Amino acid sequence: MRILICEDSVLLREGLVRLLEDGGHTVVAALPDATGLPEAVDETDPELCIVDVRLPPTFTDEGIRAAVQLRSRRPELPVLVLSQYVEERYASELIASQAAPQAGASRGQGGALGYLLKDRVADVREFLDSIERIGQGATVLDPEVVAQLLTRRHEDDRMSRLTERERTVLALIAEGKSNQAIAGMLFLSEGSVEKNITAIFQKLGLEPDESGNRRVLAALAHIESSGGSPQTGTAR
Repeated sequence: MRILICEDSVLLREGLVRLLEDGGHTVVAALPDATGLPEAVDETDPELCIVDVRLPPTFTDEGIRAAVQLRSRRPELPVLVLSQYVEERYASELIASQAAPQAGASRGQGGALGYLLKDRVADVREFLDSIERIGQGATVLDPEVVAQLLTRRHEDDRMSRLTERERTVLALIAEGKSNQAIAGMLFLSEGSVEKNITAIFQKLGLEPDESGNRRVLAALAHIESSGGSPQTGTAR
């Protein structure tokens, strides 16, 4: 896979280059900031972009802004955001862009995305697996991101309809787990998992569509329906 990296830390940036190339991927560009990111994407035509949340010069939201802009310009481009902590406000904005309508695309037709904590890079096998899944079209969210986004909000009527089992299945869906993986983790049959997922879609009012992104929209439903402003994520 052709991958572009945008990460200000020299050590992490070079480490990612080595890790990805050892894993059989091609790093087409490794940038220290987002200044020339749009041009680099146009020139190198990557199949996946890895972007740090906080980049120079202010180290606040340059990276996430760049990621959202990339998704606006090229909705089909898979993006993986790396963050030191669970930046709930930024995670919500990026994930919401997955479901937001883009120019020339219907709702739910954005490219794959991932939001992982940098600690996950240390587990090379798991990180490379996440890279592969995002490249193949999956949405992969760090379990801690999912936990905060799905639990730090006031429940609306739709979410209150879900059973405890359905909430558990929904959280695993948001982490990018397949039906088979969910079945194995919860000691259920795949048929039971499918029934839970169908119930979730029905209770959240998500109609079938050709894009197949109801799984992503289901995970977003609770976030989008929250009337409160996002809370800032805390360090692990």
